[in-house]
Amino acid sequence: MERNGDDSILAHEPIADSNGGIAGETTAVLSANLILDNVGEVVLTLDSDGLLSWRLLEPLRSDRSDCCGIKRSPLVATSIKLADVYAVEFVDHGLIPESNLSNPARCLLSEDSQIYHLVVHGVQTSKCHPCRCILDKYVFSHKDWQICQMWVNLINSRLDKEMQRPKNLLVFVHPKSGKENGRTTWENVSPIFARAKVHTKVIVTERASHAYDVMLAATKEELSQYDGVVAVLLIHLLQQILCSLLEIMVISQCTIQMKEVSLMSDDYLYIAGDEGDSGTCYTGDGSQLLLPKEGFRFGIIPAGSTDAIVICTTGARDPITSALQIVMGKNVPLDITQIVRWRTTAESKVEPCVRYAASFAGYGFYGDVITESEKYRWMGPKRYDYAGTKVFLRHRSYEAEVAVLQVNSEETHPVEGGNQHRHFRAQRGLNKRQKVICRVNCEICTANPAVSSQSKPDSQRGEMGWLSFKGRYLSIGAAIIACRNGRAPDGLVADAHLADGFMHLILIKDCPRAFYLGHLLQLAKRDGDPLNFEFVEHHKTSAFTFRSSGNSSIWNLDGELFQAHQLSAQVFRGLINLFASGPPV
Repeated sequence: MERNGDDSILAHEPIADSNGGIAGETTAVLSANLILDNVGEVVLTLDSDGLLSWRLLEPLRSDRSDCCGIKRSPLVATSIKLADVYAVEFVDHGLIPESNLSNPARCLLSEDSQIYHLVVHGVQTSKCHPCRCILDKYVFSHKDWQICQMWVNLINSRLDKEMQRPKNLLVFVHPKSGKENGRTTWENVSPIFARAKVHTKVIVTERASHAYDVMLAATKEELSQYDGVVAVLLIHLLQQILCSLLEIMVISQCTIQMKEVSLMSDDYLYIAGDEGDSGTCYTGDGSQLLLPKEGFRFGIIPAGSTDAIVICTTGARDPITSALQIVMGKNVPLDITQIVRWRTTAESKVEPCVRYAASFAGYGFYGDVITESEKYRWMGPKRYDYAGTKVFLRHRSYEAEVAVLQVNSEETHPVEGGNQHRHFRAQRGLNKRQKVICRVNCEICTANPAVSSQSKPDSQRGEMGWLSFKGRYLSIGAAIIACRNGRAPDGLVADAHLADGFMHLILIKDCPRAFYLGHLLQLAKRDGDPLNFEFVEHHKTSAFTFRSSGNSSIWNLDGELFQAHQLSAQVFRGLINLFASGPPV
């Protein structure tokens, strides 16, 4: 290997080449000798598989010693994959701290101890919290700035080839998110985007529906400049973004058809139909959405009160984890449920109003809690606990009619097959270990089932069939995903999936308050069984309809109030993609 004249820094060369020489980009393995901060002089190598590794020039001793004058500590890591590198920086010059230098090293490097730095920013998995990503940094130094700059250019050129990584993002920040820390949350994570050279246009929302109006007013050409939209989250901020974009990209491409789909005489379901080359919005092999550009995704940085979508898609309620998964271009599909309100009140005319939900739609208890909590916004996130207690003590039930599209047993997951009439009794007999939990690279969510085996919402009677129910209910909830949160660690339905094309309809029939408390306590427990009660009906379906027997009713759509006397819902499988990896549970 070839050394400089002062014998302090090695020139870069193929590590496999015993004759000296400078490595070029055509060489499969590139290497150079640099100083690794707090370690010592190392051989830095980048191979053709994208592995950046380093090794000490001298064997590591058990005690702290000096290498090239820099005090070193035992190596924690000796390599990092470029797939785990989110940024690399060149620092013009810097001083090695006096405490890390011996007298010979000051003479060895330079008179004033100035060298240049190559900073590699990476991602590690937290040992204490495996779902969380933590920032990692390796600082390599060399007295020749050209060596450092060459490595920066080389690593950046490799990272640029990873096309899934975003370059331009539109960011909406809600300053009142959670404990009014939405702006602070963004300020804490924005340096990650800057280091990764991701350009961000940041819009701080100033009023209700601000994000919705901005997205609705944007043209497709304007949106196509971005690789995605990021919400620093109140949950209904994401709901606004989804509704506006899907209103443009779905409704403009589809026709509205009104068909009788249930045993009730005047219930209708919004059916997405084909319009030639515009694509199909609902198909058996997954819905297609004409987004502004290929690879367009949505990102969420948690700053809200529950952050259920973030927990279900990343496994952690952590802004750093979400930001890192965004800049590294992680991707996971997500089902979206389309909610169509047909009548606002019993006396209203049929006037379809379309909304979208990504996590949950709830009526009764859930609608009452969100309505009550609006009176106490000054309390912050604690208002949900206070409002929930008041609504629970009130113990109010509602009369309603519900029709659920039946699902063939072969369409469900293999462990969940069987008779689904009335209850998921077959599923009740399964313990959590037998259930198929959604996780990273989930086979169920990434499967592409045949069109013939997928339930269609417009199925006629006698083909698939609809189950109709009428009674008094404390709550009706449609969980599109598991909905894990701080109050329900396993979620409403532990084995709900992100993109299997189904939602879980949970009907809580009128029952004594103590029984309902037992259900809520099971939700609050890890490994609980909240569905194993006689007054609980659980239906896995791709569509349902609802009609209140009263004059009007309030629904909770992803945290947004939605008044609807009569509505229908259907799932679009994997309609959007998120900057997320999936839950590593």
